[in-house]
Amino acid sequence: MSKYDFQITVQTQYLPSESLPHAGVYSFAYTITITNRGQTGAQLIARYWTIRDANGQTEEVKGLGVVGEQPLLQPGESFRYTSGCRLRAASGTMHGRYLCVAEDGTAFDSAIPMFMLESTEDHGPPGHTLQNRTLH
Repeated sequence: MSKYDFQITVQTQYLPSESLPHAGVYSFAYTITITNRGQTGAQLIARYWTIRDANGQTEEVKGLGVVGEQPLLQPGESFRYTSGCRLRAASGTMHGRYLCVAEDGTAFDSAIPMFMLESTEDHGPPGHTLQNRTLH
């Protein structure tokens, strides 16, 4: 077990009611669970995202905390939040990192694994649905 270790898992959802495919607007929600698997308490300070759509458009997003919070997680504790993004294509990817600071003052990054955002509209045969995927 590492002294500094945040485990990050992601679930995604396409939001057809908030999307306008004919106008090139595809809305997605993602729920992230952050679990402190390390040996010391640590606080999530900031986030950095790279968002890329299937058309090759890339956006970088930086900011303090997540959804207005900077959670302090003791070993074994988890924090879950839901946020969203819009793409100009029916699919894309997101990945990034969280800047964290342990209670002993050590700063460390926690990688957010790349995950897919995929519209369920106009893809594959009738009745076909796409599964959430995390890319490794």
